[in-house]
Amino acid sequence: MTLKDLPFSQAEFDRRIAKTRAAMAKVGIDCMFITDPSNQAWLTAYDGWSFYVHQGVLLGMEGEPIWWGRHMDMLGGRRTCWMQDENIIGYADQFVQSTVRHPMQDLAEQIRARGFSNARIGVEMENYYYSAKAHAVLSQELPDATLVDATTLVNWQRLIKSDEEIAFIRKASRISEKIVQSAIDLSAPGVRKNDLVADIFHAAITGVDDIWGDYPAIVPLTPSGEDATAAHLTWNGNQMAQGEATFFELSGVYRRYHSPLCRTVYLGNPPQDMLNAEQAQIEGIAAGLDAARAGNKTRDIAQAFMDVLAKHGIKREGRMGYPIGLSYPPDWGERTASIRLEDETVLEPGMVFHFMPALWMDSWGLETTETILIKDDGPAEAFCDLPRKLFVKN
Repeated sequence: MTLKDLPFSQAEFDRRIAKTRAAMAKVGIDCMFITDPSNQAWLTAYDGWSFYVHQGVLLGMEGEPIWWGRHMDMLGGRRTCWMQDENIIGYADQFVQSTVRHPMQDLAEQIRARGFSNARIGVEMENYYYSAKAHAVLSQELPDATLVDATTLVNWQRLIKSDEEIAFIRKASRISEKIVQSAIDLSAPGVRKNDLVADIFHAAITGVDDIWGDYPAIVPLTPSGEDATAAHLTWNGNQMAQGEATFFELSGVYRRYHSPLCRTVYLGNPPQDMLNAEQAQIEGIAAGLDAARAGNKTRDIAQAFMDVLAKHGIKREGRMGYPIGLSYPPDWGERTASIRLEDETVLEPGMVFHFMPALWMDSWGLETTETILIKDDGPAEAFCDLPRKLFVKN
């Protein structure tokens, strides 16, 4: 058999397994069933576009984890996971989208065979990929087990990035710089948005030098004009127009690791209120980066930014960022800590956040964001090197 192209060292995977098991022991969980594709990949290196069917990782307190999924995806697991083949198992296709049987029946059999019939089993209940039907069937099939909500148990173990992970984020950042700069350079009146997004995708996937591009967990968000007053609109076939701002919320990706970066371009002469907001936003980002120090809390970053906005008479609501790293659709965030005023998460070296203090106003939007690294000492480091400003093209 040819050697697998594993993204990380075995020592790195061992570190992740040990951290997760320690967290399981702390809350009294004997076995985890992990369905989040990002968590699966983080623990096992599994990488395939198969998360539309039931699959997951069984992790007990001993031995290798078990990757379980559809039989045809088991073969992909044996090409990507670090474990021995016998610990990468598949269920028959008769379970797929059936009205008379369910994959959780097969999973329950696997759990019973491994001695977990009476165990406390952690499941990710608030997860895109673990359905209500799956939980109901698994509960019915394992009447003597206790299913425990462990939605973000693995996610929290991912919060502090290893040196190996940070190296991947740095590679993704080079792609992020390229694609955002390309989007700005290509923006002009008359350019169709879908054509611009096609160019963004091409730049993202070709990558930079030997850093090849992976697909993003979120598609390019590129709204213009009044559409940019909303946060998560994508693109259409309309032409870019003079007198409109367009923000680009994009991320380069390398081996599933993201580095989101947002910038805004204005075609023509920006209104004065947008220029005033630009200065406040840039000043606020600098204040937030200075507050993003080990020992402070995520709320301190938010407070620093909000204090600047208040000084400039600008109101804003909502969180201003979240941890990022390894992700699959539909979200590149890790769904743990948040940069917002009530969050008490203590910042530690190695944490990586998308600091995202965007402004969505009545008639325009202004997104200027950074992916940042919490350092041992001093303020946070911005991974990307791109001017922090509103880009104006007359």
